[in-house]
Amino acid sequence: MPRLWDATIEAHRSQVRDAILDTTAALVANRGLLAVTMSQIAEATGIGRATLYKYFPDVEAILSAWHERQIAAHLAQLTQIRDQVGDPDARLRAVLEAYAMLSQRGHGQHDSGLVGLLHRDQHVAHAQQQVHGMIRDLLAEAAVAGHVRDDVPAGELATYCLHALTAAGSLPSAQAVHRLVMLTVAAVRRSS
Repeated sequence: MPRLWDATIEAHRSQVRDAILDTTAALVANRGLLAVTMSQIAEATGIGRATLYKYFPDVEAILSAWHERQIAAHLAQLTQIRDQVGDPDARLRAVLEAYAMLSQRGHGQHDSGLVGLLHRDQHVAHAQQQVHGMIRDLLAEAAVAGHVRDDVPAGELATYCLHALTAAGSLPSAQAVHRLVMLTVAAVRRSS
């Protein structure tokens, strides 16, 4: 098969897959996890049920793939922010702020059954490890630069930051999230 044909077919498959993921997420958000069927997803996506089953065996598999895509996008966003900002202190604050905002936006969008389903997957644990490592490395850099305390290992400080910032999920506004980030950053600062 010619290369152009392969690329066209792969692009089409990717578009269909993305449409399935987006449609399923929207249906679950509107109707609830238990109220969505494969037939409804196929109809709303504009494909046949047989086609849908070629991509995914069930609703749970679709939601897992959707969640994995969301996590990958969030990790890419955090990595981009980490790589764009200048000094170690500014980079740390920018990543913590972005992580907290993502936590706030993601919280409350889904029912507890969906959250339980999505957060048991291995890709969540792997992503959490990646974020922890990113923040640990930023804290270590900031400690070397004299901005962050060095009497506590960077890994422990990263754990503290991540746990503190999970509170962003229950905050009502971006301003409240910003204040939480400033408190978290103040707690890991080197004392004068």
